Amino acid sequence: MLAILSAGVAPAFALMSFFYLKDRFTEPLHLIIRNFIYGAILVFPIMFMQYALEAEGIGNGDFVQSFLIIGFMEEFFKWFIFIYTIYHHTEFDAHYDGIVYAVAISLGFATVENSLYLLSNGIEYAFSRALFPVSSHALFGVIMGFYLGKAKMEQHQKKMNLTFALTIPFLLHGVYNYILIKVASDWLILLVPFMIFLWVIALRRVKVANASKVSATLSNKSS
Repeated sequence: MLAILSAGVAPAFALMSFFYLKDRFTEPLHLIIRNFIYGAILVFPIMFMQYALEAEGIGNGDFVQSFLIIGFMEEFFKWFIFIYTIYHHTEFDAHYDGIVYAVAISLGFATVENSLYLLSNGIEYAFSRALFPVSSHALFGVIMGFYLGKAKMEQHQKKMNLTFALTIPFLLHGVYNYILIKVASDWLILLVPFMIFLWVIALRRVKVANASKVSATLSNKSS
């Protein structure tokens, strides 16, 4: 049991540390932990809603299942929790902060989801789960947080960036799940390039957000 729980938590800890340490002006640890917990709690109501929809025969098609029942539902509630808990907080005062807090929410969700999967299916899936589902949640969080940071810091484009913060992650999440559901035995051939694509996009967003944060800090010091 302890080994499975450790395997469930370790990938999220590693990824959270990676993105946290990329922040040149680190965020309060208690806020990151709080948002991680919020993300973890989200798993249970979402699982209930997905089960209820499945039991009612709603969204049984592969496309609807991938993009709406899984992709949209999961990303919407992460986005909503971010808006509700951290968007108006005084510590959310730079572009990169959005990435840190969104990744915390996403990895909280991914940790519980991953641990439940490993408890049901065995620790032998730990490595592949770390590479794909847990990492993908973190990368969707990076993209969501990037646009939430832009929405907070660039008020003239607030509505557009808030929309992008939800729409882009949910569409990417939908593609990810559609590959898993539809392609079946050959999913790895498509999923590996897609994950590389996600990493490239995410790391570029990290670079841009950090550069914006440094520029803003230097500007404030000189004024």
